[in-house]
Amino acid sequence: MEQGDTPTAVAEPVSAEHGEPSGDRRQRPVRNDRQQQQGQGANRNQRQGKNGRGPRADHDASGDQHQQGRRGGNNQRDNREQPPPSNRLSVAELETRDTEALNEFSKELGVSGYLRMRRVDLITRLLQAQTERDGHTFGDGVLEIIEDGFGFLRGQRLLPGSDDIYVSQSQIRRFGLRTGDRVSGQVRPPKDNEKFFSLLRVEAVNGIDPEVARKRPTFESLTPIFPLERINLETQANILSTRLLDLVAPIGLGQRGLIVSPPKAGKTLLLKAIANGITSNSPDMHLMVCLIGERPEEVTDMRRTVEGEVISSTFDEPVEDHTKVAEMALERAKRLVESGRDVTILLDSITRLARAYNLAVPPSGRTLSGGIDPVALYPPKRFFGAARNIEGGGSLTIISTCLIDTGSRQDDVIYEEFKGTGNMEVHLDRKLAERRIYPAIDIQRSSTRREELLLDDYTLRQVWTMRRMVSMLGGSEGTELLLSRLSKTTKNEEFLETLTKDV
Repeated sequence: MEQGDTPTAVAEPVSAEHGEPSGDRRQRPVRNDRQQQQGQGANRNQRQGKNGRGPRADHDASGDQHQQGRRGGNNQRDNREQPPPSNRLSVAELETRDTEALNEFSKELGVSGYLRMRRVDLITRLLQAQTERDGHTFGDGVLEIIEDGFGFLRGQRLLPGSDDIYVSQSQIRRFGLRTGDRVSGQVRPPKDNEKFFSLLRVEAVNGIDPEVARKRPTFESLTPIFPLERINLETQANILSTRLLDLVAPIGLGQRGLIVSPPKAGKTLLLKAIANGITSNSPDMHLMVCLIGERPEEVTDMRRTVEGEVISSTFDEPVEDHTKVAEMALERAKRLVESGRDVTILLDSITRLARAYNLAVPPSGRTLSGGIDPVALYPPKRFFGAARNIEGGGSLTIISTCLIDTGSRQDDVIYEEFKGTGNMEVHLDRKLAERRIYPAIDIQRSSTRREELLLDDYTLRQVWTMRRMVSMLGGSEGTELLLSRLSKTTKNEEFLETLTKDV
């Protein structure tokens, strides 16, 4: 019995499978207002800890999570699945409502900005508003399952922190939860010696009904096929980078693309343009931007200019954070694809990710040229190789940057290992970048495998004509002339019609 609990409540044994009492359900002990305020105050002091989510705070939080997880078996009755109130709508009921009905419900609950939200985000926000209306606390996060079987819902950075939410082993087994699932539901504040909020009721898994989510297939059992549907990146007439990509190296659903670039050639700007093109033309696609070893100011700029999920680990953080962020981002994407969603990951860069693994993995005793361990190349290849178009619905598109001409033999070895593994490559030219010609795309070396599956017959013939013209003029001169003619038109269709006219 917890100190201060009502003595009339009797603890019941809990079923391991369902998290429900095996005997008659009885009144659960209710903490008085003073105890709840003390618990909230302790949690508030914990959240206002030193430097928030700094490396030291993350390390301490990780150790505390293991301790609370080991104690979780003794407190199963406090974390068992709670029945929802009778006057609230479940995620399954919300999914049956049309957009107009969801907007009306949002207006009743006082949800702000509901007209700009995607449907899946709006449903999650409505679940939160209902929970808060009933006087409870709502929490969500990306699940990471620990070796002991329990898990924690991570925050935006997907790294351990003091505001993570504990998920019991019985809940994970009951709903078939996996690492990378975004879980939403009612939570309770920590009590006694606990330091983390605990999940009481699972209301949504990746924005859908938990009972539906538990029946999904595994990512490894899905059948990969060639990309068949093109992702349109063209937006405004003056943004030439995405317009040129649509012609030279079209991107399809499930593409595995590599942007090969020397330093200062505009690879990050190209990634940003691709991200904005995806959000403008494919609003239903889930976009993730994964920045590994980037500068902090670049991360801030990406968060402010891209309407997507930006996951980052800057260069001044430990290499373990680099690898952890990448692994959690990949698991997050896989869980969405298993539910039939189209997901795109923009990774910057796979070279820095391979460097991080080279420092993080235990040495195998073998060394390639440049001082890189062969074992360190497997996890980045696993990340990059996860891109695929799924037969029957869903896709995972990965577009990654790869550094060359850095003066490091290690970077050259990394590029050689990944060259040919993708089905789309875009090469950026240092000479064009030095002449301040952007986008500095080397048209002759950039292409997409099986582009005939993505382009119609007329567009394909015109693109081949364009390539022959550029080849006759030469690399830099041909690209400069092509960009000049492209800038004089408003759409790619108009540009293709003028290809056969005199220059």
